[in-house]
Amino acid sequence: MPGKRIIVFGWMLGLFLVPLARAQQPDSSTISPPLPTQQGYFSSLPTQPIGPNDLIGVSVYDSPELSGPIRVDGSGMIRLPMLQSPIKAGGLYPAQLETVIAKALVKGNVLVDPVVTATIMEYQSRPVSVMGAVKKPLVFQVSQPTTLMDALARAGGIADGAGPNILVTHTLVDQSGKSVQTTQTIPTRSLIDSADPSLNISLHPGDEILVPQARKIYVLGDVKKPGAFPVQENGGTTVLQVLALAEGLTPDAHKVAYIYRKNESGAKQDIPIALAKIMKRKSPDIPLKPNDILYVPDNGGRRTAKQIMEYTIPAVAAAAIYAAFIY
Repeated sequence: MPGKRIIVFGWMLGLFLVPLARAQQPDSSTISPPLPTQQGYFSSLPTQPIGPNDLIGVSVYDSPELSGPIRVDGSGMIRLPMLQSPIKAGGLYPAQLETVIAKALVKGNVLVDPVVTATIMEYQSRPVSVMGAVKKPLVFQVSQPTTLMDALARAGGIADGAGPNILVTHTLVDQSGKSVQTTQTIPTRSLIDSADPSLNISLHPGDEILVPQARKIYVLGDVKKPGAFPVQENGGTTVLQVLALAEGLTPDAHKVAYIYRKNESGAKQDIPIALAKIMKRKSPDIPLKPNDILYVPDNGGRRTAKQIMEYTIPAVAAAAIYAAFIY
């Protein structure tokens, strides 16, 4: 009997202590993450060669005075505390820079056997710019493989009024060390509408993407919707096409219109066109050039007669009504 009492008492004590122990255990959701250790606590971007203005995280084991973020200067050099000479970092990968820093610390009699970690914290030497007729022009840093479509997506896509081509300027360094720029023309429609994979080129640091605005043709005068309309660069924009964009002529439009154009020397030209014959297909349609102004004058005599009718008839009718009321 005494043994049974001890077993029952222990069992009851266990029922009481187990919930109590569980209640005292901390909730895993409230545990703070461990503090960063001195060795390798910098978050690293994808490994690329180090360039000017990049931010490098340097960590030297058991030497906090030598650890910290360091900005690469414009010539690709960095400076560490307690070292008189700068260290060449430009063009190196982080693993290579670790070796170079360790050797410099040993050579400078700072440490005997240093353990160095170097990581890329921020890229500033790998810019790609997207400008022109895009929704959000921007400059971003390339830290991983990037294509032309990726860059256009970052810029919010192509905006209304963009031209037919995209210009990508590459900056390359030749064997003599000089920078050479080449420009590649990408047809917008083939890239986006046709999804031609050969046009979705890879981008490199220093590339500039320009989406030019489409050049315009201006329509003025007696049309229903005057304005500026994009022109097809292959010369396919004609008088009838821009009149259709302008929603046609008003009833008072003249039979003769004019094209105002600048020639190659910059002199202005006034080119009359038989608009009525073109409309009736008795004369061939006329192609227009970028920056042309198509002016459609009004038929002065017809408009004058119409204005007389608009203002005279109501006045006569009002006088007749007034006379009938008086007499």
